[in-house]
Amino acid sequence: MPLFAPDTVTSLTSLVNLINSGTSAIDGLLTPADLAEFLKREKFTGYVAGTQSELRDVRQLRSRLTEIWHLKDDDAVPEINAILRSARALPQLVKHDEWDYHIHATTPDASLSDRLATEAAMALVDVVRSDEWDRLKSCAATDCHDVLLDLSRNRSKKFCDSGNCGNRENVRAYRARQAIS
Repeated sequence: MPLFAPDTVTSLTSLVNLINSGTSAIDGLLTPADLAEFLKREKFTGYVAGTQSELRDVRQLRSRLTEIWHLKDDDAVPEINAILRSARALPQLVKHDEWDYHIHATTPDASLSDRLATEAAMALVDVVRSDEWDRLKSCAATDCHDVLLDLSRNRSKKFCDSGNCGNRENVRAYRARQAIS
């Protein structure tokens, strides 16, 4: 049986990608064009203004969601609820484009940052309700600040998908063992 509904996994994956767009030395959301490309990659639908203010709002949201990601679940719940209240979330089942039934909790004309925030918050609601908050992790590589979603059966995923963090850490460990020998 799947751990989460497919739309929850999609939203959590997009949340990981949004957070990780700001964790490296080069910010992945510097221009409205960067944001448009991000939304295209994530297959995010709905109205996009393409303005600097919209980009600023999404970047502020990214910071807020990053903070929530690193909280314990009991501490995250008030923040998740605040996002849902602020966006006046009203969950409904919808079916559009190539997507089967899934939940939308904002109107199509809501601001991009409200729609992104609500998608993330609704996915995090499922994580909390399933008591799976420990699947929201930070990469274990010493030189990486990315986050990851661990969907492995035994919760053993340690490294992000952004680069070769696992390989780099294994090489470091190997070299350290060789230096001791």
